[in-house]
Amino acid sequence: MIDYSFPLYRPPAEADNIIIQATYGCSHNRCTFCSMYKTKKYQMRDIKDIYREIDILAKHYPDANKVFLGDGNALSLPTKVLTDLLHCLRQSFPKLSRVSVYATAQNLLEKTEQELNSLRDNGLSLIYFGIETGNDVLLKKINKGVTSKQMIEALYKASNANIKISVTVILGLGGEVYSNEHIRDTAIIINATRINYLSTLQLGLEEGVKERFYQHFDEFTMSDDVQILKEQKQLLHLLNPVNKVIFRSNHASNALHLSGTLTKDTERLIGELETALIIGERAFVPSWFRGF
Repeated sequence: MIDYSFPLYRPPAEADNIIIQATYGCSHNRCTFCSMYKTKKYQMRDIKDIYREIDILAKHYPDANKVFLGDGNALSLPTKVLTDLLHCLRQSFPKLSRVSVYATAQNLLEKTEQELNSLRDNGLSLIYFGIETGNDVLLKKINKGVTSKQMIEALYKASNANIKISVTVILGLGGEVYSNEHIRDTAIIINATRINYLSTLQLGLEEGVKERFYQHFDEFTMSDDVQILKEQKQLLHLLNPVNKVIFRSNHASNALHLSGTLTKDTERLIGELETALIIGERAFVPSWFRGF
């Protein structure tokens, strides 16, 4: 029915929702830990093809209420193009309540406050944003392309436009050497901004990216599950967000699945971590059952 360009990625929360590829690939596509979109060249799709697919999907799923715009970061589109696309979605899906996209800090910094307000007014309600780490040394090593200060500025721009924000953090990204700095500085970003959702996952490096990732470190030792859970515990201890944050640690990579609301459930979550650490491997998701 729809001729998707594969591989096709979307956040777990978008599994049952309409997915429309507004772009192919990722406009940055240089993060050393990431294996997504390496077989694709970033490009904006022909707008006529996008509208044709919207018509097809609207006929088959007239009651759909959530749409995810792919690929890697549709927010890179010119604001006029994206605004027209959002308007078309509202017209095509009468029950539409949410449109979401992946977004980079670069995307947000390139948009003016007026542009982001316009996008929100036209239906863009949620962005998925990879913090990964708040430590500037690590951000440079993983070739994220921005500093922690720029990420805070970008997240402020989104929240000031009343766009909800779902962020991810990669546990273990600093290995054993940078573990403390990684968690400390990541907590600083979260506490300094107004995010709505926080997900943590564990670092996993596919064969195609390992060499590229390791060559940016003088020394890198992967953290084991116990060290990862200790990072998770340290992060929860340090988090004191200015607003309610829905927390999930249920990615396929995680050794322990957690869920709650910060800060209301912080003590319970820390208690679950401490119990798991006492029990050991029997409390962890088996490694053969995990994925990245």
